[in-house]
Amino acid sequence: MTTTDRPTAMPPRTARFGLQRLPLPSEGAIRKLAYASLVTQSGIIVTGGAVRLTDSGLGCPDWPHCIEGSLTATPEMGLHGTIEFGNRLLTFVLGAVALAMLLAVIRTFTSARPRRDLLVPSVFLLAVIPAQAFVGGITVWTDLNPWVVMFHFLVSAVLVGVATVLVRRAQRPLGALPPRVGNAWLERLGLLTLVATAVAVYLGTVVTGSGPHAGDPDAKRTGLDVAVVTQIHADAVLILMGLTLGLYFAARAAGSPGRSAQAALVLFVVELGQGLIGVVQYRLELPELLVGLHMVGAALMIMAAVDAWYATRWNTPTTPDRTPTPRP
Repeated sequence: MTTTDRPTAMPPRTARFGLQRLPLPSEGAIRKLAYASLVTQSGIIVTGGAVRLTDSGLGCPDWPHCIEGSLTATPEMGLHGTIEFGNRLLTFVLGAVALAMLLAVIRTFTSARPRRDLLVPSVFLLAVIPAQAFVGGITVWTDLNPWVVMFHFLVSAVLVGVATVLVRRAQRPLGALPPRVGNAWLERLGLLTLVATAVAVYLGTVVTGSGPHAGDPDAKRTGLDVAVVTQIHADAVLILMGLTLGLYFAARAAGSPGRSAQAALVLFVVELGQGLIGVVQYRLELPELLVGLHMVGAALMIMAAVDAWYATRWNTPTTPDRTPTPRP
């Protein structure tokens, strides 16, 4: 009998909080919650971009109040206040999804198939969401300091990456640990590609922090030359694309273990799309719509890069197991 097959006694602390009274989630429900975590974490990047691109960054000029004496936006604050306050409300949606995910994972501890593999990413998502909201408050207190705004975005990027891992782990049949790919060089190349993605994304935030879309007409910029930082960002993306191609061909040469070649190809396609949008938006002097699409592409690129790295480590199943969840 393996560790995953051995029935697990209900932890006394879990029983003390009465979580055993919650319905035992099915594997399908856990996967849906994992996908919801990924969608909501990515979605707030998009809505945060909308706040910036509509100059609504200080639509609520205070935090945690929207304005002194009111937690919510008032009609006098107009559209900018509505947009900024709406983005703040989405934090509660993220928190609700993350809490539901964590409760579902903890509830499985009372069954014969505890999902311990999902505990760490679930706790991380729920714990960082309030911290991320506080960082958002600091951006308001500092009148949209570009470096603080960059950090705010980067925290969301990390959360998207963790949510991607959560989704892949949730796809494991009943939490069974799949065999490792076992190719050390491929795994190192996947990690290097992930690091290069992080560098490219960071440099992209520097470009944005130096450009015209500050979130408010009076917000400060980094003071860096936009043309210079854009060129550095473009060079980083070219290096990333080279590494991704190398990962694809290395995976093909190794027999594509753990669907690593497929994941690398998806990442390369996303990078091509991002590169195309980046070039066009720069030539057209950064129109809001294309900048918004570029932010959507950034979220997709983070997902694809984490997935490509993950595929070099584990033979993740490509189709979910339909085995029903045993009753407690």
